[in-house]
Amino acid sequence: MRIVQAVGWYFPDRLGGTEVYVAALAERLRRLQHRVEVVAPDPGGSTPRQYEHAGVSVHRYPIRLPLTRDEAQGRAAVPGGEWFHEWVRATKPDVVHFHTLVPGLELAEVKAATATGARVIATTHASSLGYICARGTMMRRGEVLCDGLAEPRKCAACDLQKRGLPRWAAQAAAAMPVRPSEVAGRLPGRIGTALGMTSSIAFNRRRQMELIEHLDRFVLLTAWAADAVVRNGAPRHKVALNRLGIIGGFAPKPGPTARPTSSPVVFGYLGRFDPIKGVYDLARAVTSLPRQLSFRLDIRGPRDTAASRDVARQLEGMLGRDPRVSVGPPVPAAEVPAHLAGLDVLCCPSACLEGGPTVAIEAHAVGTPVVGTRIGGLAELMTDGLNGRLVAPGDWHALAAAIAEIAADPRGTVDLWRQAIPAARTMDEVVADYVELYQQ
Repeated sequence: MRIVQAVGWYFPDRLGGTEVYVAALAERLRRLQHRVEVVAPDPGGSTPRQYEHAGVSVHRYPIRLPLTRDEAQGRAAVPGGEWFHEWVRATKPDVVHFHTLVPGLELAEVKAATATGARVIATTHASSLGYICARGTMMRRGEVLCDGLAEPRKCAACDLQKRGLPRWAAQAAAAMPVRPSEVAGRLPGRIGTALGMTSSIAFNRRRQMELIEHLDRFVLLTAWAADAVVRNGAPRHKVALNRLGIIGGFAPKPGPTARPTSSPVVFGYLGRFDPIKGVYDLARAVTSLPRQLSFRLDIRGPRDTAASRDVARQLEGMLGRDPRVSVGPPVPAAEVPAHLAGLDVLCCPSACLEGGPTVAIEAHAVGTPVVGTRIGGLAELMTDGLNGRLVAPGDWHALAAAIAEIAADPRGTVDLWRQAIPAARTMDEVVADYVELYQQ
């Protein structure tokens, strides 16, 4: 089969979880003798370009910046997107697999792929689940897990609060009915954004249904997410579940009988410096613990963007000079298995709906238990108290209590959990499920 993997960003410009996932998928499909190509927008680029990454042909097409409000909201065509339409029509693929919905690679491009007669699949790696969650986290007001049902007034107030409006002002703006909101949304600046938000939510609901209509399958990474998509109107037969898997090279470390956990317990965080990863909650939890409580916390992550550098600086400021905590550079991919095996516990305090995180599955593969939040993939991967500890997202008090419990009694927590860690799903299993979807 000729298979196109369409993604919002790609190597070498970006090195994120979705890019790693797509690269692993492409490499394994090539091993199965399929012809695979990757296509991705190039925001701000000047001309289309083609190059190879890991033996796969990559096609990038420029998207003009800055976007207008209508272009950013998906109400107008994004200049540059027409290149994809022409390219996919000329390429005549058997399968087009979308992994992100971004300007220049959205509903219009899904329709263009469908028009070629290709089988069209979309996997949502983001908490927005397509166009359902405007806030992009599935966390109601950033505090609790949402019910997942998109409603104009509720979702408008939530997104406006994220954008900086006080709760009362967000609720007042969200009270505007949809039709007047469409008119008010044409006003310039922040006032137009605020008053037009309920119409934007209603527009996104229509886009979600149109997206599902033009897909052969919409793939989700968790059962909760799949159910949420169905609750928002998608036919069950168009929704598929394909959980995350690890790429490989993760050998289990000696078990608790051969190598019991000793004090001080070594905790670790490995991931992006991003508030939605719960890094501020982790800092609040740690700094609330008495200094006489002995443990170590090793925090690692890339500082590859202005936003990540700013979060890292704030994180270091919150942690102060606590000698128990170190903040270091990212761990090279080849060293991740050994790094995770060297930890006693991995911390994944996610503050959004995630499919994994993948690093939690990698930790399980080497025999390291996880302390995380009761949301997304972790809630379906772990059983609280049996093979790890789960707390409510954003509840740093509960996270602190979990860290204290483990630090005080590693044998009664970590070593018991190590005996019941679930088997790690592999990327080969993920690919096998996709090939079945491609061939249906």
